[in-house]
Amino acid sequence: MAKVVTLSEAASLAIHAIVLIASSDKQVNVNQIATATAASRNHLAKVMQRLVKSSLVSSTRGPAGGFVLKKSPADISLYDIYLSVEGPIELEDCPLDRPICPFDKCIMGGIMHRLTNDFKKYLMTEKVANFI
Repeated sequence: MAKVVTLSEAASLAIHAIVLIASSDKQVNVNQIATATAASRNHLAKVMQRLVKSSLVSSTRGPAGGFVLKKSPADISLYDIYLSVEGPIELEDCPLDRPICPFDKCIMGGIMHRLTNDFKKYLMTEKVANFI
């Protein structure tokens, strides 16, 4: 079945990883996150690199290493996490993505724009602290 609104695996992993890290009182390593999310360790490691690069988490190398948040969970929105992995959400008007429409009125009634905007608002409003 087709999905109207989708979230990439990378974005989903990033959000779940940040919430797992926020829920822990100590560093969390890639293996722990991969086990908790049933994710590929290699894919997760790449996602975590993006989160480090965007300054949402810091990492410590070594056997006792792992990740910790660089900000309070109350100061990190789900959109902050999404941005670090996917970049900005673009609002779509036409599901066909065509420059010319043969109709005077949109058959879809602008639903794609509204759904995308509502999704973006949700991500911007929800903080990591709401999930721990």
